[in-house]
Amino acid sequence: MKNNSQNFGKLGEELAQTFLKKKGYKILATNWRYKKLEIDIIGENDDFIVFFEVKSRTNDAFGDPEMFVTRKKQKFLITAADRYLQEGMIEKEARFDIIAVLQINNKLTLKHLEGAFYPTVK
Repeated sequence: MKNNSQNFGKLGEELAQTFLKKKGYKILATNWRYKKLEIDIIGENDDFIVFFEVKSRTNDAFGDPEMFVTRKKQKFLITAADRYLQEGMIEKEARFDIIAVLQINNKLTLKHLEGAFYPTVK
């Protein structure tokens, strides 16, 4: 059985999908996996293929949800996204966004951070 934070995380991803569809994104995949890496949502609009990380929290005591997408997590997402692009032979420009879902008491907020981070060249 899932615990409450897992259930809220799933709800956050569902809310994000609904939000993105209303914004005109086409959802290509959800919970896409490459080895042990996972991308929450892969979508596209006219200009970009977008890899979304959804962070859901029921309080902000330790900071906003988006603060929990660490550099390590970003590297994992970039690696998985690169694999997705290679497998699909996708030429479209890629972007990495974060959807932050925060519920405090009964107030739910959703924040879309476009271009939240970028792959860095080593």
